[in-house]
Amino acid sequence: MGAVADRLVELGLALPAVPAPVGSYVPAIRHGDLVRTTGQLAFRDGALTATGRVGAEVSLEDGVDAARQAALNAIAAVADLLGGVDEIGAVLEVIGYIACTDDFTGHAPVLNGASDLIEQIFGTAGRHIRYNVGVNRLPLGSPVEIGIVASVASPVAGE
Repeated sequence: MGAVADRLVELGLALPAVPAPVGSYVPAIRHGDLVRTTGQLAFRDGALTATGRVGAEVSLEDGVDAARQAALNAIAAVADLLGGVDEIGAVLEVIGYIACTDDFTGHAPVLNGASDLIEQIFGTAGRHIRYNVGVNRLPLGSPVEIGIVASVASPVAGE
């Protein structure tokens, strides 16, 4: 195993199987030395960790947990495409959508669940830019949806 795979073990984490798309898209796509994921929901063991809007049916703590799970699913999609988590060079960007009430303002703490997990896994290669977007509803009632942009650790010559 490589350094990132070892860190997952140290953290007591395992990459989940990549959830099957629920529409006409792929979980991740590579272009040159970058990989972008589709928005990943907070599936754990085949079910959403929570449903509803943060600030109403979903607590802040459950929103953080959902963001962590969605980020882990996004990492799994990149790792699956590249042939392993150690093929991920860095996570450059996180795009986070939070289904929330109109008066909810805790977007940053919810998305910190994803950002902190990514940095724990990748160290300084996990420091990234991000977008926090509050929305009324997300697919299947998920409280969060996370997409990432990652670089490839060993780009193919000429790419």
